[in-house]
Amino acid sequence: MKLTDLRVRNDYLNLDEEFYHRVKPRPLKNPRLLSHSPDAAALLGLDPSALDRGHLQALLNGETFCEGSDPYAMCYAGHQFGFYVPRLGDGRAINIGTANGWHMQLKGAGQTRYSRQGDGRAVLRSSVREYLLSEAMDGLGIPTSRALALIGSDEEIARERWETGAIVLRLSPSWIRFGSFEYFYHKRKYAKLEALADFVIAESYPELQDEEDRYFLMAEKITERTAALMADWQAVGFNHGVMNTDNMSIAGLTIDYGPYAFLDHYDIDYVCNHTDTEGRYSFGNQPYIGQWNLSRLMVALSPLVQQERMEALLERFRSLYTDAYARKMGAKLGLERELPEDRMLLRSLLKLMQEQAVDYTPFFRALSRYDGDPTPLEGLFLLPSALHTWLETYDARLKEETRSTQTRHAAMLATNPKYVLKNYMLQEAIDRAEAGDPSGIETLLRLARDPYGEHPDCERYAGATPQQFRSIQLSCSS
Repeated sequence: MKLTDLRVRNDYLNLDEEFYHRVKPRPLKNPRLLSHSPDAAALLGLDPSALDRGHLQALLNGETFCEGSDPYAMCYAGHQFGFYVPRLGDGRAINIGTANGWHMQLKGAGQTRYSRQGDGRAVLRSSVREYLLSEAMDGLGIPTSRALALIGSDEEIARERWETGAIVLRLSPSWIRFGSFEYFYHKRKYAKLEALADFVIAESYPELQDEEDRYFLMAEKITERTAALMADWQAVGFNHGVMNTDNMSIAGLTIDYGPYAFLDHYDIDYVCNHTDTEGRYSFGNQPYIGQWNLSRLMVALSPLVQQERMEALLERFRSLYTDAYARKMGAKLGLERELPEDRMLLRSLLKLMQEQAVDYTPFFRALSRYDGDPTPLEGLFLLPSALHTWLETYDARLKEETRSTQTRHAAMLATNPKYVLKNYMLQEAIDRAEAGDPSGIETLLRLARDPYGEHPDCERYAGATPQQFRSIQLSCSS
């Protein structure tokens, strides 16, 4: 299907008008299509080989619309850094319709009712980051929103400095957040809260529609998906940076990519957001914050579900998370069986990696080819003798496995990515794009879509992060 044939729905507009604000995108000056993702295009039923770049650019810039489009911004509230804010909403995102189950949204398309004195714009820097990580997380097999395309422009935008404006066309099966429920709960508009729950069930959990206990079962599904998502993040070494309840997806997706980071050296206390002065959203805190955010959601759902039942459900989160994390880390270690001593084996490894500032992703990729020779791993450690001690225990554990070394290696190479998009890599692509050369974006998009593959021309991105670029912190405008 061609883009000009795409027809969209706007089912969210069937809800009460308090849920949204109809608003038109405001075009940028002199837009330029910088990149598009063929894989994301296919999600909409589009033929990636037949995408008209001019029409795609015009769609992103709000100059043209799909048939049936009725643009709007969504209203929600949220806890930001632990404090409740009664109304937030899409301050710089405008929904332009749903196709093939994917909600299309323009981020950076201008002011809405919820912009809160902001300009409703996004700069090229933050837009490149959102575009690439949306596609990269999917490439890693982690539930996420997606990104179809990215445009830049000549329009000047004031942030920490003057920058140029950009727009990303994002896709998601749902844009509803924990904070969407909080908004109507705190306003005591329980009929609208129930209408929102029914909408979420129809959209994200249709198998529950005929269940008498559907609201509790919805809460259970959200808990399970959130626990699994936290395990995904921790296992791959991803730090989101702004886990406010308005940035938590009701469908268990990674959304709203701001000052995120993949770990350079392993550091459980790493904070990627320099606004987060108390470390609330540090890498190690993410599972606990996931549970805390769920507790806020459970409060918001209390008019629909008995509170005691949800408290018991919330108690299950820790075991759901720890079991999922143990399975994922066992796979990263190449362990097919689960034995009681495995968790101690993992804890001792992570402690060693923390103490010696070992780069997380290259270590597990190198371990994926470990055959008893420690030499390829030694260069990642300051004191290899400590590594040798751990490997003795690891070697003994591998003897409990029944798979061949070759089979184990193949499984680990499909589990431990060779490439994750670290901040220094993204900044290189951003600097080139700001200078008028978007080729760096295309290179990283290729790695994003195939992070487990071999890319000989990008070998330098597979090693440890250069010392001067380690543990960069970014702002929320990133």
